Amino acid sequence: MFKTLKNDLPASVVVFFVALPLCLGIALASGAPLFSGLIAGIVGGIVVGAISGSKIGVSGPAAGLAAIVFSAIDNLGSFEIFLTAVVLGGIIQLILGLAKAGVIAYFFPSSVIKGMLTGIGIIIIKKQIPYFFGHETPRTVGFLEFFTSLDKTRMSPIIIGLIGLGILILWQQVLSKKGKIFQLIQGPVVAVVIGIVYYFATLGNSDLALNAVELVSVPVPDSVDSFFGQFTFPDFSGITNQEVWIVAFTIAIVASLETLLCVEATDKLDPDKNVTPTNRELFAQGAGNIFSGLIGGLPITQVIVRSSANIQSGGKSKMSAIIHGFFLLISIILIPTLLNKIPLSVLAAILFIVGFKLAKPSTFMNMFKLGWKQFIPFMATVLPMAITGDLLLGIGLGLAVGIVIILYKNYENSHFLHKEGEKGHVKMTLAEEVTFFNKGAILKELDSLPENSDLVLDVTNTRYLDNDIIEILEDFAHKAKERHINIKLISERGIVENPDSYIEFFKLRPKSA
Repeated sequence: MFKTLKNDLPASVVVFFVALPLCLGIALASGAPLFSGLIAGIVGGIVVGAISGSKIGVSGPAAGLAAIVFSAIDNLGSFEIFLTAVVLGGIIQLILGLAKAGVIAYFFPSSVIKGMLTGIGIIIIKKQIPYFFGHETPRTVGFLEFFTSLDKTRMSPIIIGLIGLGILILWQQVLSKKGKIFQLIQGPVVAVVIGIVYYFATLGNSDLALNAVELVSVPVPDSVDSFFGQFTFPDFSGITNQEVWIVAFTIAIVASLETLLCVEATDKLDPDKNVTPTNRELFAQGAGNIFSGLIGGLPITQVIVRSSANIQSGGKSKMSAIIHGFFLLISIILIPTLLNKIPLSVLAAILFIVGFKLAKPSTFMNMFKLGWKQFIPFMATVLPMAITGDLLLGIGLGLAVGIVIILYKNYENSHFLHKEGEKGHVKMTLAEEVTFFNKGAILKELDSLPENSDLVLDVTNTRYLDNDIIEILEDFAHKAKERHINIKLISERGIVENPDSYIEFFKLRPKSA
């Protein structure tokens, strides 16, 4: 790892400057203490970085979990009980890693995963609007309620929020393409610095100055003891609460999915084409979440924003992730007072960009162009999340719709029907696997055959034929005699005219079939 330190050290500085505002912003979006976001960033860098098998992946608090954390803290009643769920979620991830469940992401349709990420982006944007406009009760005001209480907003947060948003858009769309210096110094860092400058420049101005409630609030230790006193510890009395376990499983599954998706994306971006061991990554994330939960941190995943910044800055080994974690630790020890001068509306602006990247209008267009089989599960996931803020409801409905579509396509693809020659001459070729899902489609075709017709039933390539289908054929054989339908059965054993018993015939087929 130390052989590439000349690449990893500069990359770690960039990742630190990207991670610092994001750690604070995601904690803000999660309705959690801002210090908990920094703890998660530190643990994600140092602990997960040390255990992980990824050379260029960076872990920390994830925007994708912000909606879950926000609702979980509210439902469980206290942050300390929520931390218990984080620890339990980490233990579940450890078990998933040991059980070699690194392939879990492949069992979720991509339309549902994209819908989940898009829904998360919309939720993030909705929750940051009160902070951006300087509402006096941003944590508790609802999205619709905000628009009926615009008299409670203030101009100064809006001004610096708009300035920060303008800087971020300018950096992303223009300056980042002008030179390496603009890639080394990231837009979020500049926006935060300008926000701090604005704070000092407007001190004493009653109209433009920021109130204390409109600024970051990180505890400022005055001694070693008070520094360690900032950490919050889990309340394990809630371990028997069913809701705690539901949150724990939710964190474990969603964090694992987000991590595995990030691993896949990061490995594709990696110029050295390293392959991350996914089971070890789940184990590392589980260890990180246990540690983070025990000392008051948010849940952790591998995150694409920091990982891609690491790659673009030339990071070569896990040392860049580990060093960035130490930089975060040093910052909360040496400069907490300065951190408390960051306007919350600037962090909201940063999260607007994060949310927009997750929920781009182009994503909706691309999914629509892929056809209804992709677009409907995608929207079935997005809409419930956007309306209710419930991630599990969105994923559940998206999966349910996706399964219905799969069953429908399976229903359609049970057989291939070819009408040959004159009317009444039909050939039906059964698919490789035919199950009870296909009963309706096959029965419909058989019942529609006219009297005095000929049916060629080809099962040569059919490797699995459900007993329900065999019973349909058995019943149809009796109807065929009454309707004077001649059946010719083609199989790997040859051709059989009007078999007496389909049940006996298929019992005698080779076991491989």
